[in-house]
Amino acid sequence: MNYLEIKKYDIANGPGVRITLFVSGCTHHCKGCFNPESWDFKAGVPFTDETIDEIIEDLKPEYIKGLTLLGGEPFEPANQKALLPLVKKVKEVYPNKDIWAFSGYLYDKQIMDVMVEKYDFTKEFISYIDVLVDGEFHEEEKDLSIVYRGSRNQRIIDVPKSLASKKVVLHEKDAVRLGEYSNG
Repeated sequence: MNYLEIKKYDIANGPGVRITLFVSGCTHHCKGCFNPESWDFKAGVPFTDETIDEIIEDLKPEYIKGLTLLGGEPFEPANQKALLPLVKKVKEVYPNKDIWAFSGYLYDKQIMDVMVEKYDFTKEFISYIDVLVDGEFHEEEKDLSIVYRGSRNQRIIDVPKSLASKKVVLHEKDAVRLGEYSNG
């Protein structure tokens, strides 16, 4: 896997100050995507054990709330497999820091119903994610007034609660939209 950038002090892609990893590779190619240079799986630089060590060190300060994964597409199967050692290590070293991920794939219909069955690493990978912002970006539903999303169709999902209940549970930041866009 390659990645385009590591933002060391991101305040836009999840709550608090975060470390954000922009992975390379995305097959969604959403019209109006804010980061089309990330579609190419070969863009950027290789993601290595040294990259993992750098992110773990960057997460050390107490004021860093957590890690955010986006791109590109963290849930592309090749990217999940490469990111699994990172998310596992983050949870081992920093159990109180959260991990957010942004994906064009739908949690219930694509990740849990298809990928978990097809790829042996997806179930473990999703288990380390605390919050998932899911759904492709829809330019016709673009809304600059909503937090942590680009378009109204996207959901902010509490992954541990969703895994436990076996249905989509929206994160408190998105709870006001529970009936509005729920697909689960």
